[in-house]
Amino acid sequence: MNSSLNEIVHQWGSYIRVYKDGRVERFFGTDDKVPASINSTDGVSTKDVLIVPETGVSARIFIPTSTINSGQKLPLLIYFHGGGFRVGSPFCAAYNNYVTSLVTTANVVAVSIDYRLAPEYPVPTCYEDSWVALKWVASHSKGECPEEWLRDYANFCQVFLAGDSAGANIAHDMAARAGIENLNGVKLMGLCLVHPYFGTRDGVDKSWIFVSPTTSGLDDFRYNPAADSRMASLGCTGMLICLAEKDGLRERGLFYYETLRRSGWGGEVEIVETGEEGHVFHLFNPNSDNAVSLLKTLASFINHS
Repeated sequence: MNSSLNEIVHQWGSYIRVYKDGRVERFFGTDDKVPASINSTDGVSTKDVLIVPETGVSARIFIPTSTINSGQKLPLLIYFHGGGFRVGSPFCAAYNNYVTSLVTTANVVAVSIDYRLAPEYPVPTCYEDSWVALKWVASHSKGECPEEWLRDYANFCQVFLAGDSAGANIAHDMAARAGIENLNGVKLMGLCLVHPYFGTRDGVDKSWIFVSPTTSGLDDFRYNPAADSRMASLGCTGMLICLAEKDGLRERGLFYYETLRRSGWGGEVEIVETGEEGHVFHLFNPNSDNAVSLLKTLASFINHS
């Protein structure tokens, strides 16, 4: 047996390990999947839907259980999970629980998108999967498509996109694309970027090169906001950018904010920062005071936009 095949060619913290023979081991978001539940004790019901059978692109839909059969329509939040484009899913405990908390706090219907991951599916697969999923959600706006929870309980006049880390990057790309392409007539009200990933301040980082082997480097509009000609035409009217003081991506989040302000985009942008916290702290310590405060900030943005 060729022992060189067991050589590790990529490792990202304690989250993923990739071997020379192509094997991929993920240590986050794989063994802690939470099953969907119609009558869970937290007051939020969930169901899983397969959007594209050929690729496996799917989503988890969240709805306050009290809304079922009520005739009430709620704001719609579409969420893109983080994980460096390599790990995570809507079904793992961290993201299932977090989106559940968002649904409870903001009183919304939420759709959490499951896109395909690198390295098996390198960039731009995650963006294309997410756009297909977003268009599928938007197709329910006329009340004619099959998913009843979206058709009956989602208010398509109040649609928001959100994501954390790499998911925030994807959420930005979706809003940018919605600004220049028709999203089934749906207009986005707001975009929430939590600890967004737009590379590092020291050139093109190895993580991005790994997930996007065909990248053009600093000219890559998905990596560098300053290279994105779509900034001025983002397809939303409001934006919330959330940063963390001790996050290594903080400076790039500030760079995104300044780039947006200079772009000529006509919407309103708010930026908030949590002190003494690191990257996506709220996922790993969700009951802390700072995590609860961040959750309320997101809910307030959605409810008052």
